[in-house]
Amino acid sequence: MKINPYGNIQNIYRKSIEKQQPKGDVSKKRDQLEISTTAKLMQQETRIATERKEKVEALKAKIDSGEYKVNAQDVAKKFYEFWNE
Repeated sequence: MKINPYGNIQNIYRKSIEKQQPKGDVSKKRDQLEISTTAKLMQQETRIATERKEKVEALKAKIDSGEYKVNAQDVAKKFYEFWNE
């Protein structure tokens, strides 16, 4: 007589796998993305955004042409005010 102690364990493992696997026709769900109306409004360009773009473009043009000069004292003053508030 041969005794195999691992036979029952394999059987139990196989049964648990069969329970986990879905049987029959399972409808597959797809991911869906919905953007709220508030988020859509936030994505629209505002007056401030367009003014900011114009200002940035003007600064870029000045930097490229070499006309833009940085006032070191104003920069230092702003840093000082920021860190000492």
